[in-house]
Amino acid sequence: MDRTVVSTSAAPAAIGPYHQAIRAAGFVFTAGQVPLIPGTTELAPGGVSEQTRQVLDNVSAVLEAAGTDLSRVVKTTVFLTDMADFAEMNEVYAEYFSGQPPARSTVAVKQLPLSAKVEIEVVALDRGNG
Repeated sequence: MDRTVVSTSAAPAAIGPYHQAIRAAGFVFTAGQVPLIPGTTELAPGGVSEQTRQVLDNVSAVLEAAGTDLSRVVKTTVFLTDMADFAEMNEVYAEYFSGQPPARSTVAVKQLPLSAKVEIEVVALDRGNG
Protein backbone atom coordinates (compact mmCIF):
# COMPACT_ATOMS: atom_id res chain seq x y z
CA MET A 1 0.00 0.00 0.00
CA ASP A 2 1.25 3.44 -0.90
CA ARG A 3 1.25 5.97 1.89
CA THR A 4 2.45 9.55 1.93
CA VAL A 5 3.51 11.56 4.96
CA VAL A 6 1.79 14.93 5.31
CA SER A 7 3.64 17.71 7.10
CA THR A 8 3.15 21.46 7.41
CA SER A 9 4.58 24.28 9.49
CA ALA A 10 1.08 25.85 9.52
CA ALA A 11 0.13 23.37 12.26
CA PRO A 12 2.01 22.26 15.37
CA ALA A 13 4.84 19.83 14.77
CA ALA A 14 4.45 16.30 16.08
CA ILE A 15 5.54 16.00 19.71
CA GLY A 16 6.35 12.30 19.46
CA PRO A 17 7.16 9.52 17.01
CA TYR A 18 4.27 10.16 14.61
CA HIS A 19 3.33 12.38 11.66
CA GLN A 20 0.71 15.11 11.43
CA ALA A 21 -1.13 13.00 8.87
CA ILE A 22 -0.81 10.10 6.45
CA ARG A 23 -2.43 9.96 3.01
CA ALA A 24 -3.31 6.36 2.04
CA ALA A 25 -5.96 4.46 0.07
CA GLY A 26 -7.80 7.62 -0.97
CA PHE A 27 -8.05 8.98 2.56
CA VAL A 28 -6.16 11.36 4.83
CA PHE A 29 -5.79 10.21 8.44
CA THR A 30 -4.72 12.95 10.83
CA ALA A 31 -3.02 12.52 14.15
CA GLY A 32 -4.92 13.97 17.06
CA GLN A 33 -4.46 17.72 17.17
CA VAL A 34 -4.27 19.57 20.46
CA PRO A 35 -4.69 23.35 20.76
CA LEU A 36 -1.05 24.28 20.32
CA ILE A 37 -0.39 27.57 18.60
CA PRO A 38 1.71 26.69 15.50
CA GLY A 39 5.40 27.49 15.87
CA THR A 40 5.19 27.54 19.67
CA THR A 41 4.85 25.17 22.57
CA GLU A 42 1.96 27.23 23.98
CA LEU A 43 -1.65 26.12 24.26
CA ALA A 44 -4.27 28.53 22.96
CA PRO A 45 -5.36 30.72 25.87
CA GLY A 46 -8.90 30.45 27.16
CA GLY A 47 -11.36 27.69 27.75
CA VAL A 48 -12.64 24.79 25.71
CA SER A 49 -14.21 27.09 23.06
CA GLU A 50 -10.91 28.77 22.26
CA GLN A 51 -9.06 25.47 22.42
CA THR A 52 -11.58 23.78 20.09
CA ARG A 53 -11.19 26.63 17.60
CA GLN A 54 -7.38 26.29 17.66
CA VAL A 55 -7.61 22.51 17.29
CA LEU A 56 -9.89 22.78 14.26
CA ASP A 57 -7.68 25.49 12.73
CA ASN A 58 -4.74 23.09 13.17
CA VAL A 59 -6.72 20.20 11.63
CA SER A 60 -7.69 22.45 8.73
CA ALA A 61 -4.04 23.39 8.10
CA VAL A 62 -2.98 19.73 8.07
CA LEU A 63 -5.79 18.84 5.67
CA GLU A 64 -4.84 21.74 3.40
CA ALA A 65 -1.25 20.48 3.32
CA ALA A 66 -2.66 17.10 2.27
CA GLY A 67 -4.63 18.72 -0.54
CA THR A 68 -8.07 18.35 1.02
CA ASP A 69 -10.24 20.28 3.47
CA LEU A 70 -12.82 20.09 6.23
CA SER A 71 -15.69 19.66 3.76
CA ARG A 72 -14.27 16.25 2.86
CA VAL A 73 -14.02 14.94 6.45
CA VAL A 74 -16.00 11.72 6.89
CA LYS A 75 -15.21 10.88 10.54
CA THR A 76 -13.96 12.72 13.59
CA THR A 77 -13.02 11.59 17.06
CA VAL A 78 -13.16 14.20 19.80
CA PHE A 79 -11.41 13.66 23.11
CA LEU A 80 -12.50 15.83 26.06
CA THR A 81 -11.06 15.87 29.56
CA ASP A 82 -14.46 16.91 30.93
CA MET A 83 -17.82 15.98 29.37
CA ALA A 84 -19.25 19.09 31.03
CA ASP A 85 -17.44 20.91 28.19
CA PHE A 86 -19.40 19.00 25.51
CA ALA A 87 -21.96 21.72 24.70
CA GLU A 88 -19.31 24.44 24.50
CA MET A 89 -17.08 22.32 22.26
CA ASN A 90 -20.07 21.31 20.14
CA GLU A 91 -21.04 24.94 19.49
CA VAL A 92 -17.61 25.74 18.00
CA TYR A 93 -17.44 22.37 16.21
CA ALA A 94 -20.75 23.17 14.46
CA GLU A 95 -19.23 26.37 13.02
CA TYR A 96 -16.56 24.30 11.25
CA PHE A 97 -18.82 21.40 10.20
CA SER A 98 -22.09 22.93 9.01
CA GLY A 99 -24.43 21.44 6.45
CA GLN A 100 -23.75 17.70 6.44
CA PRO A 101 -21.32 17.13 9.31
CA PRO A 102 -19.19 13.98 9.42
CA ALA A 103 -19.78 10.97 11.64
CA ARG A 104 -18.33 11.62 15.10
CA SER A 105 -17.40 9.93 18.33
CA THR A 106 -16.78 11.94 21.48
CA VAL A 107 -15.09 10.36 24.46
CA ALA A 108 -14.00 11.56 27.86
CA VAL A 109 -10.39 10.93 28.79
CA LYS A 110 -8.53 11.42 32.02
CA GLN A 111 -5.81 13.64 30.57
CA LEU A 112 -4.50 14.95 27.24
CA PRO A 113 -0.99 15.98 26.21
CA LEU A 114 0.15 19.29 27.67
CA SER A 115 -3.03 19.40 29.80
CA ALA A 116 -5.17 20.36 26.81
CA LYS A 117 -8.94 20.27 27.29
CA VAL A 118 -9.70 18.91 23.79
CA GLU A 119 -8.03 16.85 21.06
CA ILE A 120 -9.53 15.99 17.67
CA GLU A 121 -8.47 13.54 14.96
CA VAL A 122 -10.15 13.19 11.57
CA VAL A 123 -10.40 10.97 8.52
CA ALA A 124 -11.01 12.84 5.27
CA LEU A 125 -11.42 11.91 1.64
CA ASP A 126 -8.39 12.70 -0.46
CA ARG A 127 -9.15 15.02 -3.41
CA GLY A 128 -8.94 12.09 -5.82
CA ASN A 129 -11.49 10.06 -3.84
CA GLY A 130 -15.24 10.55 -3.97
